[in-house]
Amino acid sequence: MEIKEYTYHLKDIDFIANDVLNYLKDKIILFNGSMGAGKTTFINALLKAMKSNDIASSPTFSIVNEYKLPNDKVYHFDFFRIESLDEAYNFGIEDYLNSNNWLFMEWSERIDELLPNKHQTVTITYFEDNLRNLKLTVY
Repeated sequence: MEIKEYTYHLKDIDFIANDVLNYLKDKIILFNGSMGAGKTTFINALLKAMKSNDIASSPTFSIVNEYKLPNDKVYHFDFFRIESLDEAYNFGIEDYLNSNNWLFMEWSERIDELLPNKHQTVTITYFEDNLRNLKLTVY
């Protein structure tokens, strides 16, 4: 397991996203942090670093959003409203997990039993004055 940690202001987010991208070893990334910590904001910076022209928005109600990359796709999940594993199975989570696409997952602890062992975790903590801490854990 490898851990990389950053403390940053929003003006530095593009640099941090580019650096994080260099450490990723798998296409499944779990995003942890409280509501409003900046998970979707960081996902936007990652998309930009990955050369996507799409803008991320929180998929709280749609459960999953799709973003295009030059030669791939990113599926961005928000499991906040998921109340059971059956709901995840009903929208086809197994198909996404078996795809070879990027999977960005917020509130993944709600489907913890379904997650593969091979993933990375980004944990974002918000401090005052728009200062954030990001901890990348690569398994």
